[in-house]
Amino acid sequence: MALSVSTPTSSSLVPSSRQVVRLTSRSAKPATSSLRRLPVAARAAAGNAPTSPVSEVVTELDAVAGFSEIVPDTVVFDDFERFAPTAATVSSSLLLGIAGLPDTKFKSAIDTALADGECNALEKPEDRMSCYLTKALANVGAELAHQVPGRVSTEIDARLAYDTQGIIHRVHELLNLYNQHDVSTDRLLFKIPATWQGIEASRLLESEGVQTHLTFVYSFAQAAAAAQAGASVVQIFVGRLRDWARNHSGDPEIDEALKKGEDAGLALAKKVYAYIHRNGYKTKLMVAAIRNKQDIFSLLGIDYIIAPLKILQSLEESVTDPDVKYGYVPKLTPAFCKTYNFTEEELVKWDQLSLSAAMGPAAEELLASGLEGYVNQARRVEELFGKIWPPPNV
Repeated sequence: MALSVSTPTSSSLVPSSRQVVRLTSRSAKPATSSLRRLPVAARAAAGNAPTSPVSEVVTELDAVAGFSEIVPDTVVFDDFERFAPTAATVSSSLLLGIAGLPDTKFKSAIDTALADGECNALEKPEDRMSCYLTKALANVGAELAHQVPGRVSTEIDARLAYDTQGIIHRVHELLNLYNQHDVSTDRLLFKIPATWQGIEASRLLESEGVQTHLTFVYSFAQAAAAAQAGASVVQIFVGRLRDWARNHSGDPEIDEALKKGEDAGLALAKKVYAYIHRNGYKTKLMVAAIRNKQDIFSLLGIDYIIAPLKILQSLEESVTDPDVKYGYVPKLTPAFCKTYNFTEEELVKWDQLSLSAAMGPAAEELLASGLEGYVNQARRVEELFGKIWPPPNV
């Protein structure tokens, strides 16, 4: 069941009045996606809403979508006629999905990358495969950019996570490739791991007008440094921090939250939200790894909430009286931000040494795990490319 979610128009990911949609195939690893929400009348006519008078149909999803951009974690190609995509994300996992579906219209974009003469001329096999991966990401991203009105987000190779200049060079390579496909910079966003080197790359790229999205943020220090760097989007994985806290101890940041009776993941998201807004940073905050509806209710007012489809289905199926809709209120507001008092240590200008010292074992372990997953995906793509090269008809 695909859902469409009405969203605010202040998204930094897509132009004004646009909405974020990230797309994947059925066989690809689920990717985050935001869909247009059908009007209540239309959903009732389509059989997706109760048969009570349309004016009285209000679901929990209707109620919460007015406060945060609610982002489903998957959308399949079959849904496009009902939910026209407005933006897209390109990643190694998406390339694997496309390569596994010979009939998809994006397959030719991969074949073209594998036939690229510049890549073929490289002597080292590892350089050749990396070149193919970069070309394939840009080819597929450009194809999507010509089909959707919003921005295309491109994942940066996690093997460059500790190489600032390597990240910048890769982004510039992708920008050049996108430019060859007539895709302008303002249509693009680049997803970078939140290592210090990634944060520094984000600062330099944002100064050039290139929008960045820092991921794998598991500590206040990472988020604060990213906001100071001017990152367009910072992403916190709420559930992963909660999972870590259930099975480990010894992380000062998490232990402090637990002593206050707070959930470690939710506490970090709220603190970072307050820090961003108290200091006037442009950064938008995204939360992922949502485990239940209460997580969503607790974070209403945050910029973006990525939630599993089963949770959104539950929200969609929970019908409430129209008057009850107004009982849903944003928890993250300017008034909420004023309740936070930050220490001098937290308000410092973050650098590599202070960031390293402030990151606890949870952030270190979860960052390493996330990077390993991304690296494995990239290697799988390159191994696949090595098996299918040269492509048919080349």
